[in-house]
Amino acid sequence: MAKKDTMKALIRRGVSEEAAALLMTKYNTLGDVETISQGDIEDLGISSEEAESIVTKLSKRPSRSTTAKVKKEVEEAVPAFTAKEITHHRHRTPEQMRLLGLAASKGYSIPMKIITDIASRMAGNDFSDEVCGKLLDRAWEMYTSHLMDQNESAGVMAAHSIGEPGTQMNMRTFHYAGVANINVTQGLPRLIEIVDARRVPSTPSMEIPLLGIAAEDESVARHVASEIEMTVLTDVAEISTDVTNMRIIITPSAHKMDKRGVTIDDMFDKLNKIKAVRGLIEKTDFSITITSDQQSFKKLQTMYDAIKNAKIKGIDGIARAVLSKSKDTGRYEIVTEGSNMKEVLKVEGVDSPNVMTNSILEVAEVLGIEAARNAIIHEAGETLGEAGLDVDIRHIMLVADLMTNDGLVKAIGRHGVSGKKSSVLARAAFEITAAHLLHAAMVGEVDHLEGVTENIIVGQPVTLGTGAVNLIYTPRKKTKGDEE
Repeated sequence: MAKKDTMKALIRRGVSEEAAALLMTKYNTLGDVETISQGDIEDLGISSEEAESIVTKLSKRPSRSTTAKVKKEVEEAVPAFTAKEITHHRHRTPEQMRLLGLAASKGYSIPMKIITDIASRMAGNDFSDEVCGKLLDRAWEMYTSHLMDQNESAGVMAAHSIGEPGTQMNMRTFHYAGVANINVTQGLPRLIEIVDARRVPSTPSMEIPLLGIAAEDESVARHVASEIEMTVLTDVAEISTDVTNMRIIITPSAHKMDKRGVTIDDMFDKLNKIKAVRGLIEKTDFSITITSDQQSFKKLQTMYDAIKNAKIKGIDGIARAVLSKSKDTGRYEIVTEGSNMKEVLKVEGVDSPNVMTNSILEVAEVLGIEAARNAIIHEAGETLGEAGLDVDIRHIMLVADLMTNDGLVKAIGRHGVSGKKSSVLARAAFEITAAHLLHAAMVGEVDHLEGVTENIIVGQPVTLGTGAVNLIYTPRKKTKGDEE
């Protein structure tokens, strides 16, 4: 490692630039610096307090001996694992590691989700290896019995399993129990929104659980809600125009300001940032006056329009934030009308890992494509469940995988999954038939008839399921003995 790279590494760990430069006069690599004592650092002219701080910052990284010790303990606990597998599983719990080791020794390739579920239920209990082995045997038996057969048409089954119950869903709006005027779209319209990957849902909403004292104390929870809910000028004040004197008079409401946690100084500061009225504002103890610098009704109207919906406090996009109590935990949480996940995660008192939004595209932008996949599964499952429909989660997972497998959230439609099919006839059967067929004829596209739709169109058996097997019978030649 070059000296400049070592110096950058020291600065990243919190060492001051001057101290890092002094260290580089005697030591070349980060490994050399990590081995020196506080006294050696002080000999370079660095104060004892800063030297102690440097030693603390550099000792946060686990030593090689510590890493080797942990690796040895894991190897002894789970002898069935290779070194590569041990590194991969280093963040697992002891129960998970134990089950993974037993599964490896039995030759079972069980998904990690099943292992995690069993391990979570085992926590706190001392089961013998024999009992754990029986649990794995039963889990393996159930898992293999649920696997789909070779050449089974998984996509068609998933489409039927979701589409058929979808015809029984009503078109309704779900009302949050105990939460005033917060509605979210449910039923068939919501399912269509999910599979169409709409950028903005018709009723964007968030569920925001709270942490610590905010989850227990109503007044603190209301304060957090007021920090999230966007407050505009008309929410906390009355605006009137004095045409005679060419001015706008803003009269704050003490009750509304107290409820929203806003002061007259907050209003004054925010209004001063608006270009149309900057430098024209005067504040008194009970009101704010904006006097036009021109004798123009148009200028007065422009000023009024600029301040009417001026943001005073809160997060953009969150029109309302209403407090409610969770039925399961009895802790306070916030339900919003509108969504802005990126900013809500920064608010103090919010349980960030458990914040939910019904905007799939927003989840993808803030948390990544894997989170978006999980959001599709969760939202589709919740929507079908609300309608009382029981659809196997594996069908929903298949749809979610198809929508997200290339790193972007694609719609199930002609602009997404269906429009990107390799088969010309399959694309033409979905939408805009003539355009697809004309384009395919112009470029000389070939359809190999590998899917379900295209084979049905041309009237031949589908090469899936029983249609994937060809039986050939070669009759045995007759001999003289057979004729007799």
